[in-house]
Amino acid sequence: MSPKLHDATLPGRPDSLLLHALDARRSVPAKQLVDPGPDPETLLRMLQSAVRVPDHGKRVPFRFLSIEGDARTDLGERLAALALARDPNAAASAIEKDRHRFTHAPLVIVVVARLGPDEKIPASERLLTAGCVCFALLQAAQGCGFGASWLTGWPAYDREVLGWLGLEANEHVAGFIHIGTPKLEAPERDRPDASGLLQPWTGA
Repeated sequence: MSPKLHDATLPGRPDSLLLHALDARRSVPAKQLVDPGPDPETLLRMLQSAVRVPDHGKRVPFRFLSIEGDARTDLGERLAALALARDPNAAASAIEKDRHRFTHAPLVIVVVARLGPDEKIPASERLLTAGCVCFALLQAAQGCGFGASWLTGWPAYDREVLGWLGLEANEHVAGFIHIGTPKLEAPERDRPDASGLLQPWTGA
């Protein structure tokens, strides 16, 4: 094993490759994601990494849907029709945005949170687990050389849209993860200063 790979497994090492990978994560806008996307084998490898998240009670409160190919266009047409039916005076630009909402990136993974009744694990904790999966999938996509973006928007909260996707009443969209090859390098943006967010609790 090379020294660098060995260093990556050591906790607390400030030069860890794992920390560098976390520091390098950037979201790539969906409009900047093009073909190729991950092949089936690579996608499954990404998902295998994404499911390694904290999961109180081992509930696995999530599942995945993939939207690609013509299904992206079909979903966009349905969204545009629904938005126009609900608001005939909607701006043409807003309708077009819905029509193309899922057609930019070659692959969209829907992370579905499963939040049915549970006597032990609160729904909020299970939703957090599904959110961790979204973040881990972003990391996995970048680790495999792709760009990705975690989006929601009104379709994530509309029960009619969720019905189209086959979600049950106790299921919710934690995120639409758009994945593809970046057309350009995503610029860095300002990040919070962790030192300004940390304070000791003294019990006083």
